Amino acid sequence: MITAEITHLFFQQYWWLLVSLLGALLVFLLFVQGGQTLIYTIGKTDKERKMIVNTLGRKWEFTFTTLVTFGGAFFASFPLFYATSFGGAYWAWTVLLLVFILQAVSYEFMSKSANVFGKRFYETLLFINGLVGTLIIGTVVGTFYNGADFSLNMLNNVTWHNETRGLEALLNWHNVSLGLSVFFLARMLGALYFILTIQNENIYKRSKKQILINLIPFLICFLSFLTYLMLKEGFAVDADGIVFMEKYKYLHNLLDMPIVLITLLLGIIGVLWGVLKTLFSKTNFEKGFWFAASGTVLTVLALLLIAGLNNTAFYPSYADLQSSLTIQNASSSLFTLKIMSYVSLLIPVMLGLAIISWRAINKHKITDDEMNDENEKSY
Repeated sequence: MITAEITHLFFQQYWWLLVSLLGALLVFLLFVQGGQTLIYTIGKTDKERKMIVNTLGRKWEFTFTTLVTFGGAFFASFPLFYATSFGGAYWAWTVLLLVFILQAVSYEFMSKSANVFGKRFYETLLFINGLVGTLIIGTVVGTFYNGADFSLNMLNNVTWHNETRGLEALLNWHNVSLGLSVFFLARMLGALYFILTIQNENIYKRSKKQILINLIPFLICFLSFLTYLMLKEGFAVDADGIVFMEKYKYLHNLLDMPIVLITLLLGIIGVLWGVLKTLFSKTNFEKGFWFAASGTVLTVLALLLIAGLNNTAFYPSYADLQSSLTIQNASSSLFTLKIMSYVSLLIPVMLGLAIISWRAINKHKITDDEMNDENEKSY
């Protein structure tokens, strides 16, 4: 019995690590959303906007696919979270899914000959997707640390105690500070991506300017979120599964897991190095995107790990503490997690294929001549 419990806990932690990694990759890929909010800020002519939309259009499916994979992995490994959150906070998730549908529709139809709305209409939808999508994702993740307004009965049926069904998370400044952090970070990553993939001096200069403009609010929002997170009470779980409030819980998690602390510090350094090197390099530095992207993955991975590991409730309830979800009480059975773990061994293969596809798509920078080529596929 003891062996089975330890084995089950191992797989629960393993799948929390995988889900956290997928979440980190998703936040990195939100550079597409961030870039969409800059189409008219950086692109001042039709050709410049066409170049921006085309470089983003070649990557939007990566973000969409990762979002679906992240949701699927969460559902399979921690189904009680999926049932509780989607069954209770459905307005928040409905808004998120709607704006991603708008993105897919925009890239599909904006350049069709039968487009009666005009290109600008769909570019506006892309802006909405970039703004609302990043803000909602960050704000919802904020509830992992601040709790949500639900309770569960003995049959695990969820009761949501707020008619806004998840949108009440927007009334918590700490949740919103994370949402705004994701928004401004996505815009910086989008601008860095333009520098990496578009050969146009005007776009390069305006992208650098936008990186600087978004860096200041990003630092304010992210440092506010991180500082308060380290100082606030957290949702701890004792050996009997009882949830209680513990001072400095998330700070304790970092100190108790030094590898996660190092991951967080390396991630923050990576983001800052990629941004500052791009801004202040005496020559045109175009690789800042990769430093900032790697830093983003490491930072988000660390933040998600401290939300669920080290005896922490990853989806706490402030309406009823004992309804809070942990990786132990929300996970699938030992058998299910084992079988899924065998399938997860294919992840390196799929990741390798994704890298090959990425490199093939980004083999050459987008140029003015390419946009003039009528035989070249464009959005």
